[in-house]
Amino acid sequence: MHCSTSCYSDVVSKTITQRELRNDSGEIMRLLDQGETFTVTRNGVPVGELAPLRRNRFVTADAAIAMFRNAPGINAERFRADLDAIADQDPDPRA
Repeated sequence: MHCSTSCYSDVVSKTITQRELRNDSGEIMRLLDQGETFTVTRNGVPVGELAPLRRNRFVTADAAIAMFRNAPGINAERFRADLDAIADQDPDPRA
């Protein structure tokens, strides 16, 4: 079984019940901290996934360019108009 979120590409390593989550939350949190991922079931039916948060990491310029390579283009004039419509352009700080 694989996680539904694309940012977690690891195979779900363990299935736990709602009761196990409640009773063993401390141990489960330690395992999450170590990178373990869980599927939580209620009455034998999967109801959710617990996965560790991704740590901040450095992204190279090449990787960022690759991620945005297929992004839609931006109309600069329309973008500026949208910003002007919502941003306060007053250079004086608020009193």
